[in-house]
Amino acid sequence: MAERYWIETLGCPKNQVDSDKLVGTLTGDGFEAADSPEEADLVVVNTCAFIEAARQESIDTVLTLADTRRDGARLVVTGCMAERYGDELADALPEVDLVAPFGASLTAGAHHAAHGQEVVPTPVTLGTKPLVAPVPSFDLLNLPRPRSSAPWAYVKVAEGCDRNCGFCAIPSFRGKQRSRSTASILTEVDELGGSTGTLSEVVLVAQDLSSFALDRSTGRTEPRLDGPAVGGNRPIVDLVAAVSARVRWTRLLYLYPSTLDDALVEAILATGVPYFDLSLQHVSRPLLKRMRRRGEGDRFLDRIHSIRSSEPTAAFRSSFIVGYPGETEEDHDRLLAWIEEAQLDWVGFFPFSNEAGTYAADLDGQVPEELVAERIRECTELQDGITARRREDLIGSTVEVLVDAPGEARTYREAPEIDGIVSVPAHLPVGSFVHVVVTDADGPDLSADVAVGTGGAPSSLAATGAGGRA
Repeated sequence: MAERYWIETLGCPKNQVDSDKLVGTLTGDGFEAADSPEEADLVVVNTCAFIEAARQESIDTVLTLADTRRDGARLVVTGCMAERYGDELADALPEVDLVAPFGASLTAGAHHAAHGQEVVPTPVTLGTKPLVAPVPSFDLLNLPRPRSSAPWAYVKVAEGCDRNCGFCAIPSFRGKQRSRSTASILTEVDELGGSTGTLSEVVLVAQDLSSFALDRSTGRTEPRLDGPAVGGNRPIVDLVAAVSARVRWTRLLYLYPSTLDDALVEAILATGVPYFDLSLQHVSRPLLKRMRRRGEGDRFLDRIHSIRSSEPTAAFRSSFIVGYPGETEEDHDRLLAWIEEAQLDWVGFFPFSNEAGTYAADLDGQVPEELVAERIRECTELQDGITARRREDLIGSTVEVLVDAPGEARTYREAPEIDGIVSVPAHLPVGSFVHVVVTDADGPDLSADVAVGTGGAPSSLAATGAGGRA
């Protein structure tokens, strides 16, 4: 009987892609998926190390699975915490059988050795147990992965980041930006179901998506909002067009706002998914400068208004750090006023996390935790009301949805696993595009019935590739 695995994934969509790659590798090693962690022979926790709250969640998950795994099951910790904290994590978690950083085999390298790939033993200490984590010469970016079981899939197009934001430690353990070739990305899209029409949506993800392939492009400089649109010679613009020709919906996550030029906006609008995920972080110019980021609130608003003038129904998501060192009451009030004016669809607010080794770690002007919590409450209450009103405005309208699961769907306004959902009749086929009428709103979520005259039939455009928006 084949050994069984369970992978618990924490953190962002980029981590989910890594887990999918590990699934492909474990399947190649002869493992089968378990129905629960308690039934697995190998339990893997793909951890997140972005901020303190994420690290604590990762540790709590590891300890829980250590207690509930069956006798004899092996527990492996991989992902960002394993890469960033390696030996320290191993010493702190004697319950774990192996701490495996990026690229380390979870199964003693059997699969990679069989394919003629070099396996270099790297010693890893777990408490008092000396172990060896074989590190094969492969890259998670280009590992195979199984076909998506959902009608959508994340596709990671690059690893690492070349930016130097004051609050972020990601470059220290993910490294410099390393973009994949366009050909390898399109091959993955096809293998996930793009070539057969079974994959309806691709969500492109990267730490800095708008800079895709600039790390390996000669003669191409980063675009600026205050510079000219550079047309179709930007790699990300070309990639978006190529993916959009293969699947009905193409969505982009994590766009650096200062590089969202006209060419990229036009490429996004041409996909039929006018969804803009802008990593703004704040709107106060002095504070953004302290964060080592470009831009300021008025320029961000100008860009949003410009996009809405081209596509009034465009949806926007962003995130903001609250309590960055030096944040004043004036900065906070500016953020509140900006949120009210911008009327974004989706916003996340995160308390500043003091990350060792970052520029912000030693900055003066640290904001007391109690004040940070109060500011987050004010921001959240304001945005919750905006999101609820924007959802209520959809009641009575006819929208096209992609059915993700029985009774659960999304319009282009909702990114999978991140934003709200649309509850629909359970008989609608998974993977189909259907026109529905919104009947109710409950905070971020909507309810809808099949539009009169469609009878619940899938949209005639469901399998035609790119184009079309209700």
